[in-house]
Amino acid sequence: MLSRTADNLYWIARYMERAETAARLLEVGARISLLPTVGGYRNDWDSLLRASGNATGYAAKYGAPAQAQIESYLFFDRDNPNSVASCLTSARESGRIVRTALTTQVWDALNTAFQELRQIESARGVQELSRLTDWVMRHTAMVRGAIDATLLRNDGYNFLNLGYYLERGDSTARLMDVKYYVLLPRADYVGSGLDNDQWSMLLRAMSAHRAFHWAYGGEITSAKIADFLILNPQCPRSLITCVAGMNNHIGRLAKHYGQTTPAQAAAARMLSELERLTADAIFDEGLHEFLSRFIRETAGLGGVIHDSYLSGDMH
Repeated sequence: MLSRTADNLYWIARYMERAETAARLLEVGARISLLPTVGGYRNDWDSLLRASGNATGYAAKYGAPAQAQIESYLFFDRDNPNSVASCLTSARESGRIVRTALTTQVWDALNTAFQELRQIESARGVQELSRLTDWVMRHTAMVRGAIDATLLRNDGYNFLNLGYYLERGDSTARLMDVKYYVLLPRADYVGSGLDNDQWSMLLRAMSAHRAFHWAYGGEITSAKIADFLILNPQCPRSLITCVAGMNNHIGRLAKHYGQTTPAQAAAARMLSELERLTADAIFDEGLHEFLSRFIRETAGLGGVIHDSYLSGDMH
């Protein structure tokens, strides 16, 4: 497969997952802003910008954080490459370039999302935020479903899934990190009712609330959340699930092309560390520090994947 084709397939998946992440960030903000503000708590929307890495771009354009402008920046703003609108448009353009590598069903799902986005943009300001976020998650799921249901399990499928897993791991870490920015580190708040309510709302925004209770039951605690979203291989969004998925698809690519790459070794190191970790060890390091390190390592792995597979022709 030509590296240009592989790169576009990989980025279709990353853009779609990134669009979903922006929608989930908006839902987290909407849910957490409903909670009471108590001394020491930060329920402001600035938390979303900081955790998602959009604070600098937003500040350069708008200055001080304001809810309506942050919503617009994360959903509609074409100057923000991570906005829902930018990501869906980029995914569709990548799909157009590699149209012959996609099934009709996958292309239709990408194109339908783009066409409906244009309708939404023409009527912006009318829709409720919750309807917009539901719309995004519905269409990203349709694209993912079409990929899983109709594509051959070939190298193109592996590049798509490699993009999905890498972006999803990054997004799970960033969504969890919102909690760090919202709740300033004061020990007397940890385990409080409001602390647990915030964790519960984070689970709901990630569509993981019911699955969490199936897996753990009882009270929501930060230790259970960390185990579920970081270390539990049964959770489809957990960091270990995402890193294991990357290892799987990189391994398939290595077998397909008959050669190992530095990407294999880098992904294997990340998985080995997660398999040895415990929730206690994560909190000993500091949840924010661990998540920040994971985000950096994921970005580094993305660079290695690019150098290994996406910057030259493969045979």
